[in-house]
Amino acid sequence: MDRQELGAFLRSRRERLGPRDVGLPAGPRRRTPGLRREEVAVLAHISTEYYVRLEQGRAPRPSGEVLAGIADALRLTEAESDHLHVLAGTMPSRTGLHRRDVRPSILALLDRLPQTAAFVTSAAFEVLAWNDLAAALMEDFAALAPRERNLARRAFLGPPALYGVSDVTEFRHHVVVRLRSALARYPADPVVGGLVAELRDDSREFARLWDRHDVQTAPMLTKTFRHPVVGEITVDCDALTLADRDQHLVLYSTPPGSRDAEALAFLGAVGAGYR
Repeated sequence: MDRQELGAFLRSRRERLGPRDVGLPAGPRRRTPGLRREEVAVLAHISTEYYVRLEQGRAPRPSGEVLAGIADALRLTEAESDHLHVLAGTMPSRTGLHRRDVRPSILALLDRLPQTAAFVTSAAFEVLAWNDLAAALMEDFAALAPRERNLARRAFLGPPALYGVSDVTEFRHHVVVRLRSALARYPADPVVGGLVAELRDDSREFARLWDRHDVQTAPMLTKTFRHPVVGEITVDCDALTLADRDQHLVLYSTPPGSRDAEALAFLGAVGAGYR
């Protein structure tokens, strides 16, 4: 149970709600935003003292029933409710290190996708494996040190142009949400914890987004790259979860016969050296 993070998450969810959001009268003007702690306690059918101690990080582990009541009181989404349970230690949690070894079958699959840029990322946004088309579209990952292949570090600490993509803001939010979830799953992993600490220290934007305690993002369905050779190229984005290793297979494809498909095919022909 991560008491401090649990308390901070509860506080952030409480402060985003107003009385009218939960069917309570607005009453007189409030000094601070959001619901009062006693209002949440009443809605969750628990004592105010216990809820206050939860937010302060001083309470013992709440039961599943208590967490369900709090989730309902705070109008949490399914993703937010799952995150609440993980922080409270009432859901299965990975206590070891996140995996970086990619299944041989996935490595073979990457080479069987000649018309799709494909790569595999770890729970900490490390690019673990890729095909030639991904290298031509994004960059030659083989020429980089492993530390430099981290997309989270690249998104927040530079270089400024993140492959010229159109959705840098959305991607940064996506990174923060996924790293928060990863840190909850791997609290003892020095790579995950160290990456979060580094980004909080060195990036104001990451620190600002981290303090929002968001745990849900909108899906990224398309992405436009501004490539130095072929110009703008818009791809469809699909990310498949490799659940057994907590990794993602990311696929960038284009509609057959489109101008974008022609541009992607040209990149496949010339390779990463022309970027």
